[in-house]
Amino acid sequence: MSVAEQLYPKEACGVAAVFNVPDAAKILYAALFSLQHRGQESAGIVTFDNGRLFTHKSMGLVNEVFKPGFENALPGSCGIGHVRYSTTGESSPQNIQPLTALCTDGSWAIGHNGNLVNDVTLRQEYQQRGAIFQTSTDSEILLHQLADPRYMTLPDRLPALLSKLKGSFAFVLLNNGKIYAARDPWGIRPLSVARLGEGYIVASESCVFNQIGAEFIREIRPGELIRIDHAGITSSWFAESFGVPTGQCVFEHIYFARPDSFLFGQSVYETRISIGRRLFQESPVGADCVVPIPDSGVLSALGFSQAAGIPLQFGFVRNHYVGRTFILPSVSARKERADLKLAVAPEIIRGKRVVVVDDSIIRGNTCRRRIEMLRKAGAVEIHLRIACPPTCHPCSLGIDFPSRVELAAYNHTVDEIRQSVGADTLAYLSLEGLESVVANPRQFCMGCFTGRYPVETSEERTKSILEKR
Repeated sequence: MSVAEQLYPKEACGVAAVFNVPDAAKILYAALFSLQHRGQESAGIVTFDNGRLFTHKSMGLVNEVFKPGFENALPGSCGIGHVRYSTTGESSPQNIQPLTALCTDGSWAIGHNGNLVNDVTLRQEYQQRGAIFQTSTDSEILLHQLADPRYMTLPDRLPALLSKLKGSFAFVLLNNGKIYAARDPWGIRPLSVARLGEGYIVASESCVFNQIGAEFIREIRPGELIRIDHAGITSSWFAESFGVPTGQCVFEHIYFARPDSFLFGQSVYETRISIGRRLFQESPVGADCVVPIPDSGVLSALGFSQAAGIPLQFGFVRNHYVGRTFILPSVSARKERADLKLAVAPEIIRGKRVVVVDDSIIRGNTCRRRIEMLRKAGAVEIHLRIACPPTCHPCSLGIDFPSRVELAAYNHTVDEIRQSVGADTLAYLSLEGLESVVANPRQFCMGCFTGRYPVETSEERTKSILEKR
């Protein structure tokens, strides 16, 4: 296991778009604030008004980037927004989204959640034809496609461009006062649309709609491109999937998404409760209390507690002002914040047999540190239960654990992992158990557990793969 283990991986980004909504910038701010858990490196908003794009973006959290009065510089009733965690392209100002470009048919702005896996090939193709890239993100490729003369003669070139992309993506685009949104043909990354007053809003998760009082319409289907203008929502297809998902990321339900989101046709909250109950059925244990690792382990721990009849106790207290350390981009930053994030309540732990429930073990060292904290607080037994199967395969589709050798479960047995983290017992949810709690398991990607992915890539990718190309 890597000595540079940090808390957890984190998926790429969160996107939002609004059309025909007064004070669009304020609504986008609220949307990005609701999506802050998906990325804490940078945030940006682009609006359209009187034929112009207006942009404000910077490194930092949403409430750091957008100070009071920011909306005065972002007029208009339509726009897009983005919060970023880098999985392709380093954490740097030039990679902040939304990205913008001026084409012959007007200005475009794009926001992207996901990872393309044919980005190296496409980027080299454009560079060999003389294109100059301003960023090291895979997202910029779509801007170069939009400006490509080969596609300009097409009456609606977006479907043709999107069909050239492979990998995971949920795009929102802004052009001449119209909003576009598209989801990859496998349905890997989530994207939904809702009605807001006389207009519409698109977002990565439905928790956004709950926050601002929008009325959920539906999830955008895999391989679907929607256009939103004054005629309403117009749907078209750029792939042959015709709306049938084959690669929905199961980690969205295990960990990424907010519990109050409705995702891939089911409630995240209810899914995590069901995971915890199934985890107890598979790996029961006698104990005095069930202790979750906040925040992503809480609902699975609650389900475990309900099934076991063992009290749920918050033995770990989270410092919310530290932020979600596992989505920080660097090893040193994550390690520094990890020690500040959680504290133990000794009076709850001392002399107790404790079941610790967490969403996953990725690299392992942070889990070890948590168990050491419980030992020091006086726990007499520590039984670790993990709300997913062993994560032993890398992911190139938008999760930041690209190297197999970094993963605790790679080339290690469950008992070896148990010994390494210092637990008395360790049990993972089985693959069958996970499949039993998600609707239509064949529609999910579980490649980080099985090694089988909906989209294959021949390269072991890192987020810096495009830095020198």
